[in-house]
Amino acid sequence: MENQQEIRKKISKPKWLRVKLPTGESYREVRKLVDEHKLHTICESGSCPNMGECWGEGTATFMILGNICTRSCGFCAVKTGRPNAVDLKEPERVAESVKLMKVKHAVLTSVDRDDLTDGGAQIWVETVESIRKMSPKTTLETLIPDFAGKWENLQRIIDVAPEIVSHNLETVRRLTKAVRIQAKYDRSLEVLKRLGDAGLRSKSGVMLGLGETFDEVVDTMDDLRSVGCQVITLGQYLQPTPKHLPVAEFIHPDVFAELEIIGKEKGFRHVESGPLVRSSYHAEKHVV
Repeated sequence: MENQQEIRKKISKPKWLRVKLPTGESYREVRKLVDEHKLHTICESGSCPNMGECWGEGTATFMILGNICTRSCGFCAVKTGRPNAVDLKEPERVAESVKLMKVKHAVLTSVDRDDLTDGGAQIWVETVESIRKMSPKTTLETLIPDFAGKWENLQRIIDVAPEIVSHNLETVRRLTKAVRIQAKYDRSLEVLKRLGDAGLRSKSGVMLGLGETFDEVVDTMDDLRSVGCQVITLGQYLQPTPKHLPVAEFIHPDVFAELEIIGKEKGFRHVESGPLVRSSYHAEKHVV
């Protein structure tokens, strides 16, 4: 089997992955606020290719519960280790950022906090409540972890009822163990099922280019629909550092377009499918 270095030498980024620099008056206004008030968004720290477009539409993504994860997924650039103590003032700070940036639709995500009894659920709840108090017209999407299958913690998210609750499968069943080392495919499906059963709009994301087959992606769509998932995002996996999983293939835009058609035929309410699509891409439209 070829080693990762040899694979990287053979695969170069195609032209369709070139990113345009963010522009527009709305983007510049938000950029100024972020700089002046030293606000933190995952849009910036994750170097999201869609930052300009999303900020222009009034959407931004915030990561809570610190920047050190208790898990070590093969695709993710977030640092793994022993997290810092929970910052009890974080919910209010995030809410203030949302208000200052005049965010119309806020996406909240977090690291996994398996070190906490509640998996961080209390901070999740307080952040949602703080945003609603300061910016009552702002809609919310929570991109949540699996809470290690402790369903009482998931229930706390369900009880505050964000407009959308997202949990990413990230990859197909066969590759889950390699891509999401401490996660379980069926446990993630159970998260989404419980969200749907509670009447919430559920959403999930899948990365392509990790070695999955076309049929496996279609099967994953079927699995998501079987648990009532209503929104799906499909995007190209990009290797964040040489230590992470290599890109097995750059998927052509035509394949993404075909998968979008299939997804809509299968009954997804919204399908975002393209090389540069990320979990929060067009997130404001998924509320409709």
